Amino acid sequence: MRIPDRPSAFTSDSARDKYYAAYDRVLGELWPVPVDAIDVETRAGSVRILRAGPATGNPIVLVAGSGGNALAWYRYMEPLARMRPVLAVDPLGEPGRSVQRQPLSTGAEAGGWLTDVLVAAGAERAHVVGSSYGGWIAVEQQLGGGGRVAALTLVDPAGFAPMTGRFLRWLIVGGMAALLPRAPRHRVADAVGNGTLREDALMKLVAAGRSFRRRLPIPPVYTDEQVRELSVPIQVLLGARSAMHDAQAMAARLAEIAPSWRVEIVPGSGHALPVEAPDLVVERILAFPGQARLGIATSKHS
Repeated sequence: MRIPDRPSAFTSDSARDKYYAAYDRVLGELWPVPVDAIDVETRAGSVRILRAGPATGNPIVLVAGSGGNALAWYRYMEPLARMRPVLAVDPLGEPGRSVQRQPLSTGAEAGGWLTDVLVAAGAERAHVVGSSYGGWIAVEQQLGGGGRVAALTLVDPAGFAPMTGRFLRWLIVGGMAALLPRAPRHRVADAVGNGTLREDALMKLVAAGRSFRRRLPIPPVYTDEQVRELSVPIQVLLGARSAMHDAQAMAARLAEIAPSWRVEIVPGSGHALPVEAPDLVVERILAFPGQARLGIATSKHS
């Protein structure tokens, strides 16, 4: 397995500027609440944060998955910001307005920049929400002893099952379909179970980001011992039709090795669960950990 030895980056300054222009247009089109854009320095580069909500309090920190950035959470900002400060992050190494300056070769390095973000934000007891690869970063932040987190919500996270050929095919088909016109792209979304393809504004960002070269490590599968090391309250939301893993098998494994975790399988949703069931995910974020239930739950979402 090749270890990244260079930062992720755009292929040219003009490609970067084109992407930034698209980013700003989509932000203006989609963002539902007043937002402060903040850049904080971390050990691996500058991280862009979009902040909304009350001026004080322990924040909810949103970390998108592979290929995503803060804009992927636009449906979450208004309902969450009514209750708590919200920090939506452009992850280092993904297309967005963060600028990676050092290679990220290990999970410890990936989790380290998130710790730096929490320190810069003054967060002492954050609720970190990570989707897919962002879930892996959130777990790595905890395994690295970063602290400053009161709870984790992991939305169809990476790192808990081997990457399969099925998932790679899902990624490839999604990447190709993202460049199609709206009507055929929506048809493909239904056929392959990828609700992100219905996000017309975000697909403009995908098209603008084709010149971005992503160089990040592939998450290995966590051992039982690593899972047991995690001591903060954790809930895991799984898409029943996820291409990343077998949701039932993953839920069964977590029930055995981490019985205190709250695990929920969401019917009718796949790996794109954050965009396919945003209302449900928002509800679960705001309720956790105060209303945590032990064992495996199955929601009524369809």
